[in-house]
Amino acid sequence: MAAPLPAGVKDDVQQILETIIYLYTESRRITKELARRAQLTGPQLTVVKILEQIGELSLSELSERIRAQNSTVTGIIDRMEREGLVTRERSKEDRRVVIIRLTPKGLALAEDIPLEPMEVFQGALTSLSKDEMRELLRILLKVSKRVKSIVRRDVGAPLEKAEKAEERES
Repeated sequence: MAAPLPAGVKDDVQQILETIIYLYTESRRITKELARRAQLTGPQLTVVKILEQIGELSLSELSERIRAQNSTVTGIIDRMEREGLVTRERSKEDRRVVIIRLTPKGLALAEDIPLEPMEVFQGALTSLSKDEMRELLRILLKVSKRVKSIVRRDVGAPLEKAEKAEERES
């Protein structure tokens, strides 16, 4: 358990936490609403918008971008492939690598989705100066690194099980 925070720091920490929770909640709300309109799950919407921007990705690259395990992404892609939204094909250079692409149907669907939460945040971030962006990135990376070390140490495997359960619900 973390040590109690001094009064002056406690208020700042609380405000930061509330802001992070707001950004996370707003991102989820936007994703769920847009996914509902497109008759997709949130993770499927994320995959569609990423592939729209990038064109194609290996299954491993896609897993890394959406911060999910390959097995979880395989399930998402299985459903999207059945619905005719994506195709899978083995890389000609390395047969172990599976490349994911949007089909014309998937691309049309992606173009019909007006925006994606990342676009909202990109728009907000462009209001910052270059120095502010660098400082924000530096701080976020520092916090992220610390969170990862705490999660690995204190949560570990139970967190992975919870993520898989959450994906099945989506």
